[in-house]
Amino acid sequence: MSLPREARRMRSVTHHGRETAYRTYDRGGSGPGVLAVHGSGGSHRVWTPQSALADAYPVTALDLSGHGDSDDVAAEPGYETLSAYVDDAAAVAEAVDAQIVLGSSLGGAVALQLALARDLDLSGLVLAGTGARLPVLDDVLQWVRDDLDRVVEFFHEPDHLFHDPDERTLELSRRALRRTGRATLERDFLTAHAFDVRDRLGEIAVPSLAVVGEHDRLTPPRYHERLHKAIPDCELRIVDDAAHLAMLEQPDAFNDAVRDFLDRRVRG
Repeated sequence: MSLPREARRMRSVTHHGRETAYRTYDRGGSGPGVLAVHGSGGSHRVWTPQSALADAYPVTALDLSGHGDSDDVAAEPGYETLSAYVDDAAAVAEAVDAQIVLGSSLGGAVALQLALARDLDLSGLVLAGTGARLPVLDDVLQWVRDDLDRVVEFFHEPDHLFHDPDERTLELSRRALRRTGRATLERDFLTAHAFDVRDRLGEIAVPSLAVVGEHDRLTPPRYHERLHKAIPDCELRIVDDAAHLAMLEQPDAFNDAVRDFLDRRVRG
């Protein structure tokens, strides 16, 4: 796939003494901009298939602090790290004038926190493979301290990150997690584990979409059913034949769900 000229290089924004890298895909879309936020151990690259949405909605994908091409941040796991990641997303959203936040997994926590705690002019949320609470197994928290290979293999077991991937996808995904490194992964997992906004979902004041792979065992459909019920204006879509990273595994179906929601509820 040939990327548009605007998407061939990274840009960055400086804030809070660090640089946050991002990439914008713009294929002439006139709709409001979408900011895509990756999950634990990820980078902007997980959103490459969503560049297809840019014919209608410019899509910007960032690297959170310590991931990809972004500077790291000195932050304790939990609320301090989540706040730093929210700072990253807010700075990029303001730089590119994004009004919609699309967050996956821990990136969904960032999206929810942006909507709840920051004064941004948002017009919609897309919450993918995420939840109002994101508990991490005790075994995973232990493995990430002393056995990174075990963590990588766990996330590539059936119906964790993927439902039915090919070997090339598996190998690329394994490499990406190892590239992120043990320290950042541990910080991400501990931050996700501490996250809990179940009692604040009623405060979300923008149209929202909860979208999940039908086989996702990491953030299963029931997490998204709870988002659907508790957020005042929230739709639910389940992507067939996908697990946690539905946007990578079934990009056409994922993009169709997002586009339909944005066309009806955000763009008008």
